[in-house]
Amino acid sequence: MLAWVGLGWHAIEASVAIAAGVIAGSVALVGFGADSLIELAAGLIVLWRLAGARALTERRAQQMVAVSFYVLSGYVAVEAILSFAAGEHPAVSWVGIGLSIVTLATMPVLAAAKGRVAEELGSSATKSESRQTMLCAYLSAGLLVGLGLNALAGWWWADPIAALGIAAVALKEGGDAWRGESCCTAPAPPASG
Repeated sequence: MLAWVGLGWHAIEASVAIAAGVIAGSVALVGFGADSLIELAAGLIVLWRLAGARALTERRAQQMVAVSFYVLSGYVAVEAILSFAAGEHPAVSWVGIGLSIVTLATMPVLAAAKGRVAEELGSSATKSESRQTMLCAYLSAGLLVGLGLNALAGWWWADPIAALGIAAVALKEGGDAWRGESCCTAPAPPASG
């Protein structure tokens, strides 16, 4: 049930963040929304694994998630640098600020609940997904700072800097997933054959 709640939230979060980001011209908000899509995919992989489906190996699934993080990181970094260099001033996004506040308030609660379920199930995949949910809260805090500084102080450059932070986190997460780690878990054993 918690996995489905998380999936639903990430779908809403991605839709709202990307739409609001495009409207405001906010690279950070679009990047946050794209990260939500990756979290949605990770949640689907966990559900797929819990359902017992084995069409793809765990390792292959991790590599697919890693590639998506790398693509996100590259896209957001390039867009942030171009936005900063061009001096593009994103519009204030109260919708984005509201979304980041709601996410910051709800994701730690959801992450803790998923962590408890993971312990009960003895599921490392579910535990990793709970950590990914907590990462969403951290990203929303960075997003809130960037959007808030733009809105309240007129510091337009805070948006591309927040976007670069999102890109850095995505790059790190991509590296962890590629190595078989998932947000603070031990590396997966090497694939045989």
